[in-house]
Amino acid sequence: MFGVDFSELMVILVIALIVIGPERLPKVARTLGMLWGRAQRYINGVKADIARDMAIEEFRQLQQKVQQEAGAMTQAVKQTTQAVDQQVRELNHTVAQPAEEIAQQLKAPVQQAQLELQPPVADQKKFPVD
Repeated sequence: MFGVDFSELMVILVIALIVIGPERLPKVARTLGMLWGRAQRYINGVKADIARDMAIEEFRQLQQKVQQEAGAMTQAVKQTTQAVDQQVRELNHTVAQPAEEIAQQLKAPVQQAQLELQPPVADQKKFPVD
């Protein structure tokens, strides 16, 4: 951003030496160095905060996206389960009808055979009880 060449730095140092003086120049340079270090740490802290906020925002967006995908997956599983349940009910109904008809067809001859094996009610003798 700001370009300071070696020649410009030398001019600044010579002017500072003349204005500040040789006795106070080391103390001023030390103070300026500390201020420069604080400024760099502050700027780095702000950069880190911005990067952290951006990462948090990206994680929130990712979390929302994952939640949306999970919701869509849950809905798809629910729809598939409902479709399978409907197919199973239809299959059970389809199988149950012929099974009932076959059972009724089988019951009729069995009941007929049972009736033929039973003696008529009029032929049964009643024994008196003592």
